[in-house]
Amino acid sequence: MYKRILVATDGSKLSQKAVDHALSLADMTGAEVVALKVVPRYPQSYFEGGVALPASEVARVEKQWHDEAMATVTAIKSAGQKREVKVKPVTAKSDLVSEAIIGTAKRQKCDLIVMASHGRRGIKRLLLGSETQQVLTHSHVPVLVLR
Repeated sequence: MYKRILVATDGSKLSQKAVDHALSLADMTGAEVVALKVVPRYPQSYFEGGVALPASEVARVEKQWHDEAMATVTAIKSAGQKREVKVKPVTAKSDLVSEAIIGTAKRQKCDLIVMASHGRRGIKRLLLGSETQQVLTHSHVPVLVLR
């Protein structure tokens, strides 16, 4: 059925539900899991009065974010080992989370994307956006959404 499942996580309690489901599905189907956490770029301030940090400080912050992301996906790998599921931990650096998820799924030759959705509606969805909706709209790979 599935050979390679991408599970996208932000490290939240809700995304843990998607991780658990992806690992269970992989265990049942014999699939491999690609665990992905997208790391943002450090925002640059170009507005009057904004304080620009030195490049070394920006690099330090981005490295810290990357290390935290690696810890998150490495924990998923450990959880997979307990179930005898092969997990490949991956991070992607991008401000466009949905594009990073879709691009990683394509590069890693995944045949399913598993992710969580907060299920926001109305003005909250308009203001906060929906990465899950963007993945659903633009992905050529099937997407399983958990709430």
